[in-house]
Amino acid sequence: MTDNIEDAAAAVRGGADTLHRNPVLRALARGGYAVNGLIHLLIGAIAISVAFGADGEADQGGALAEIARHPFGFVVLWILVVGLAALGLFQLVEAAVIRGTDKDDWADRGKEAAKGVAYLAIGGSAATYALGGSSDSSAQSQDLSATLLGTPGGIVLLVIVGLVAAAVGVYFVVKGARKKFLEDLSLPGRTWRRIATVLGVGGYVAKGIAIFVVGVLFLIAAATTDPSSATGLDGALKSLAALPAGVVVLNLVGVGLIAYGVYCFVRARFRA
Repeated sequence: MTDNIEDAAAAVRGGADTLHRNPVLRALARGGYAVNGLIHLLIGAIAISVAFGADGEADQGGALAEIARHPFGFVVLWILVVGLAALGLFQLVEAAVIRGTDKDDWADRGKEAAKGVAYLAIGGSAATYALGGSSDSSAQSQDLSATLLGTPGGIVLLVIVGLVAAAVGVYFVVKGARKKFLEDLSLPGRTWRRIATVLGVGGYVAKGIAIFVVGVLFLIAAATTDPSSATGLDGALKSLAALPAGVVVLNLVGVGLIAYGVYCFVRARFRA
């Protein structure tokens, strides 16, 4: 039995290594970074427009809806589906090819696997829009909160969801502030390094702030047992506008998300 398990594990690792080296998958994964950048460009632009009083959903659903309403938007959406699916698969493969058994190795596996699942989820949303459907991230967040609050121990689970989201936000801010994202790139010279540094610092910090606020809203929903408080990225960004000097803050976050979008294009070109 043990030999069979070891043989199966070795076969999985071998298959993952083969996929990891596959030039087609690697090229499509680079395209995935680019289309992820496009989504962030649109989210940032919507956030800025909301800061000036316009209507719109400043989240992935809003970005996908904006693409869908343009001529040939369904073509772009299917390109997003392919790119994000490839990137999600590649991140899962990245997790599978990590060797070692210490806690850092397991942390890296978990991080890469989580990225893969996230990209696949966004790709699934893009497919929904490409097929003529739609989604509402705020409603989905509220439904999740309501479901958790309606189950035994659900408040604890909702707190965990909020803490995880807040922790991810902090991770993005720290990665941006410490310029750790430069380790993900293979840049050809100082000029590109300066460009990537400016885009990455602003982009990671802005995205981290937005995700952190999403986590805070989940925690508020748990504390008040009010699922309507959990409103996803759109609600998180709009809640920033309610702060003192909130319009300025939301504009800065919007500009930062646009910077992150451009950084994704740089990463597509110069991924390490």
